[in-house]
Amino acid sequence: MHERRRGSRGWGATLLISAGVTMAPGLVGAGDGQELVGEGLSAWRGDTGTWFVAGAATLAREDPTRLRTSAGEGVLANGPDGRTSDLLSRREHGDVEIHVEFMVPQGSNSGVYLQGRYEVQVFDSWDVEEPTYSDCGGIYQRWRDDQGFEGHPPRKNASRPPGEWQSFDIVFRAPRFDSAGSKTANARFVRVVHNGVVVHEDVEVTGPTRAATYEDEKPLGPLMLQGDHGPVAFRSVVVRAAPSP
Repeated sequence: MHERRRGSRGWGATLLISAGVTMAPGLVGAGDGQELVGEGLSAWRGDTGTWFVAGAATLAREDPTRLRTSAGEGVLANGPDGRTSDLLSRREHGDVEIHVEFMVPQGSNSGVYLQGRYEVQVFDSWDVEEPTYSDCGGIYQRWRDDQGFEGHPPRKNASRPPGEWQSFDIVFRAPRFDSAGSKTANARFVRVVHNGVVVHEDVEVTGPTRAATYEDEKPLGPLMLQGDHGPVAFRSVVVRAAPSP
């Protein structure tokens, strides 16, 4: 999903590194867990639309709102116009650690949905001075009766300029259910790290966020990469089961 608030464009240096920002190492290494992009489109279920495998992605010089790709392997891009179906992984997860690297051009938008339900926003938020839930790294709002609620902005704007590779490292705790299938505990983002900066810790989500694939909640669900909100490329999508607390 997306909304937008900007300051003036600043292309000289990355915005985020300022006093008081908590830095953190990556949580999932490239050699750990299952690397979904390395399997091309075979790791993703159903209709994969116009997603395709590429070797590299860069910002298009002739149009900064587009990405240019080259032949090869290791990168997934969402088609020529950035308007295609969402990707849902064949693998389903509960408690999980996820590392994902992504690139967006100027003004573009995507999202990483845990269990296909709970979104961490991907957005070109490079020069946003006061980020909201709809900026990159935000936990997107829920939606009911034509109103949004429960969005969580990132602590800091950790975004890099459009056309640069960025990363999320996410530790997620799935919702809990009793033997009758009644929910006993909400889903929780234990930690979200954006480009090495901790932007969320211990954030509870009471239900699926807006534009989720599923409106119900389950112990397991697929990872979802949003594909219909503008050009985006992904690489090094690593999923590893997290030990339950």
